This record gives sequence, structure tokens and C-alpha cells, in this order.
Amino acid sequence: MSLSVGDAAPEFSLPDQDRQVVSLAELRGTPVLLVFYPFAFSGICTGELCQLRDELAEYTDAGVRVLAVSTDPVFSLKAFKAQEGLEFPLLSDFWPHGATAQAYGVFNDTVGMALRGTFLIDAEGTIAFAEVNQPGDAREQSGWKDAVGRLAA
Repeated sequence: MSLSVGDAAPEFSLPDQDRQVVSLAELRGTPVLLVFYPFAFSGICTGELCQLRDELAEYTDAGVRVLAVSTDPVFSLKAFKAQEGLEFPLLSDFWPHGATAQAYGVFNDTVGMALRGTFLIDAEGTIAFAEVNQPGDAREQSGWKDAVGRLAA
């Protein structure tokens, strides 16, 4: 079961593409857009993350830190970030495999990947927006932007 608006966001500490650990607890006081995606280099995921890259200022200008999470190993994430010119951290939920995605209720254990889960976490650590899309179902990012706008207001 995935999380809902008003729930406390589960804590996590995950390595980014450069093996630097990013912890939700260390980001307390800053809103975070947490974007789970199935796999680096896959078509829909690449499109979604490149749109996020192209519109990143809409989030950062509102003071929101963007983090993307998949079950890929850090080596794949490093190559993916470089190839696509992504300017936000790509976090690896590789081991224990999918533990953070499981905590957020967006892990597909049949195929071992994260679903397309999107969570806006406010500065206090409470979920302000939550949406889960199934594999093959691309996200409409206008909902995230609206939630960021409401959070910033």
C-alpha cells in the first residue's frame, strides 16, 4: 500500500550516482520532490526525467529539492545522469533491493523495480502530494507543479 497525503515520509539514506549518501533526515527543513522510476535508460523514464531536467527551475525556484530514485546500481545512474545531463541526484535503491521503494509502497516485487511513484514531502517531513502510476503509464507532471505551488504559497 502506498503512502497518502498527510502521512509521515519514511526516512531513507541512499547513495547517489557518485556514491554520496543522501538522507531525508538531513534535508529536513527543505521540501523534497521524491520521484521513483523503474529503470535508467528506459524510454518513458528518460522522457520523464528529461522533462523534469528541462523544468527544474520551477521546483528549485520554489525551494524544492528534487531527488529521483530507482533500483539501478550507482554505476548505471552515473552513466544515465551524464548521458542525459540531469542536474539533480539519482539515488540508488539497489541494495537492500528496493527497500526504500517498499517503504513508500511503490515496489513491484514481481519484477524487482520501483513503480512511478511521486511524493512531495514538506519541510517537516509530511507528504503533501502523492501519486503512483503503473509501469508503462507515463506521469502528467502538472499535478506535481500544482502541489509545489500550493506548498510555496
